[in-house]
Amino acid sequence: MPQAGNSVNLVTYAHFYTRLHMDFNAWRRRRISEPAYRWARKAMPGLSDTEREAIEAGDVWWDADLFTGDPDWNKLLAVPQATLTAAEQQFLDGPVARLCAMLDEWDITWHQGDLPETVWQFMREQRFFGMIIPESYGGLGFSPYAHSEVVRRISAYSITAGVTVMVPNSLGPGELLLQFGTPEQRDHWLPRLADGTEVPCFGLTSPEAGSDAASMVDTGVVCRQMVDGQEVLGIRLNWHKRYITLGPIATVLGLAFKLQDPDGLLGGEVDVGISVALVPTSTPGITIGRRHLPSMQVFQNGPNQGADVFVPLDALIGGTEKAGHGWQMLMSALAAGRGISLPSLSAAAAVYSAHVTGMYARVRQQFGIAVGRFEGVQEKLGRLAGNAYLVEAARRLTCAALNQGHKPAVVSAIMKYHATERMREAVNDAMDVHGGKAVIDGPSNYLGSLYRALPIAITVEGANILTRCLIIFGQGAIRAHPYLMQEVLALGDEDDERGLQTFHDVFWRHLAHSAKNGLRAWGRAWTGGVLARAPSSGPVARQYRRLSRYASAFALVADVAMGTLGGALKRREMLSARLGDILAELYLLSAVLKRWEDEGRNHADLPLVMWCMEDGCARLETRFDQVLANLPKRPLAWVLRAIVLPVRLNRGPSDALTRECADLLLAPSPTRDRLIANLQRGEGDDVLAQLERAFALVNAVQPLHDKLKREGVRDWREAHRGGAITDEQARQIEAAEEAVRRVVAVDDFEPGAFARRPG
Repeated sequence: MPQAGNSVNLVTYAHFYTRLHMDFNAWRRRRISEPAYRWARKAMPGLSDTEREAIEAGDVWWDADLFTGDPDWNKLLAVPQATLTAAEQQFLDGPVARLCAMLDEWDITWHQGDLPETVWQFMREQRFFGMIIPESYGGLGFSPYAHSEVVRRISAYSITAGVTVMVPNSLGPGELLLQFGTPEQRDHWLPRLADGTEVPCFGLTSPEAGSDAASMVDTGVVCRQMVDGQEVLGIRLNWHKRYITLGPIATVLGLAFKLQDPDGLLGGEVDVGISVALVPTSTPGITIGRRHLPSMQVFQNGPNQGADVFVPLDALIGGTEKAGHGWQMLMSALAAGRGISLPSLSAAAAVYSAHVTGMYARVRQQFGIAVGRFEGVQEKLGRLAGNAYLVEAARRLTCAALNQGHKPAVVSAIMKYHATERMREAVNDAMDVHGGKAVIDGPSNYLGSLYRALPIAITVEGANILTRCLIIFGQGAIRAHPYLMQEVLALGDEDDERGLQTFHDVFWRHLAHSAKNGLRAWGRAWTGGVLARAPSSGPVARQYRRLSRYASAFALVADVAMGTLGGALKRREMLSARLGDILAELYLLSAVLKRWEDEGRNHADLPLVMWCMEDGCARLETRFDQVLANLPKRPLAWVLRAIVLPVRLNRGPSDALTRECADLLLAPSPTRDRLIANLQRGEGDDVLAQLERAFALVNAVQPLHDKLKREGVRDWREAHRGGAITDEQARQIEAAEEAVRRVVAVDDFEPGAFARRPG
């Protein structure tokens, strides 16, 4: 009987607590969730169709883990590193190496005005334009990493060739056909694109619509027209595009336009929406062929127009089923392509700049000392080495995600902006160290073309200002946040009751998540992150804990900013940009630690890892400080500062660490080889080969100079005459000095070389 009584009591208590919980839940919904829901619906601006499609494009990856505030580092380390297949490696060692040997950027830019026809033919024959197209369609079927490696190697030799190879394999007809084309479209176009029979371009940007591509005024009207004596249902197109890479020589144009169906011939709405079609450039009404000259770069780029151009309906990529889905298609393609093309070029530029600047700073002397030994120059060299390590690390990590089938839209935006900005920083540092050598143009200048190309990378595939201020955090907050996307969808639900219930359920999970992050961020900030999780990683274990600390701080600050500003945060672009910078820095530093692990935890590489971490943590604290200084709710900002940034501890890399990284560029070593791994080297007697030869000779004879210096001998010729060094040693020193003279020489021209010529 007591047992039965106890059972009855337990059931009673269980019923009581269940009832109490239900009452409390109803009270929470009525008193808290519903007012919050009503306020949020008014405060949150509605998403346009184009904004929704842009946000939903691609997927999330490690960015989502960072947004949780407690990233699982073992998950990151378990990601297989990007590798090449045997066929991909053979392509790099064969056709890519041969292509690079054919390229002379000075001749291409100032004499040819284009890639030589022999180069065009070689790229067609070797299927450089079909790298992403599967072998079943005649392409190479390469992985994203192989695609990235090819672009990286070529870009170090020639921006013109790099961009020419990059574009057909990035955002363009090939990518769109693979993702959205009909079987008939793939069967027809992909083999012709793969072997270079068709040269593609893609028309998106117009004079009226640059960054705001959705505002394009280019139109297509569904209509019937007589063609060869038969009535055909199709589209009459009118457009004006500009900045179209490969446009002047394209044979097929991928065209984005706003499709209208005023007569209801498709059976739907009048305004169908942005659509994408493939249009042969030989179609009557098209004007194409004129060229732009972007920053004195001569890759093919130009405007095109169409006036009453008629194409059949099957020109729509994906057929009529994809009519009106063009913006979604473009954003999906861009989510992957933007993570490969410009990051690959940026990695090439950063590594190349570190490589050539370290060599030049070693062989160039002033006041009897290699300029690389002056601390002012070492500051630049250390940053060059660190940026080269970081950008290459981020490129590899991003390619690893793409190889696994991810299309990380936010990560791609991070890479587009931050890789190109680090490239700009690296090339500017390289120019500063080289001085007049890089200022005087001519065949001997191996930096000038890269410097002139910087604004192009900053501008294309989403201008950097737009990407930083509106996309990285704006898209990341909705897509990568564990709860925000569900809340946004609930707020936009046409069924008010269903939306409220969904919002109520997610809202309280969001609050619990924020509270947990608040405690986590406070604990980690006040203990220096010592209690945060870290894999067993020896000398870098503390670095994982530091990033965990900043990740929890970011998750908390982001939640507070979004909760207090609501939809107004979209207009507070400087705040949004800084929050995006924090997310991006967390990603970039994650890539640095991942690279160190993947390369075998080489102790000699630790100065580069530590420089990146010190520099990155200083950047993180600066951005946190700026966000907290500008949040409008000042008392809340003061509380947040006490929680996440009670004191600023990170001021950037020490001078000693910077000097250590600079020294890695000034002499051959396995670490230096890893830093510039797989970068295309000089060929024959070209300017890069001359620099590499001088670098090797100067380092080889340095022990002789050190010996003579210890013996108080200033002139090696005097030592040779006195028998202190052998004839062979004297020849080595003389060869080194001659090699240096060739390297430091700059070009000059006949007075009439710059005269304008007719035509």
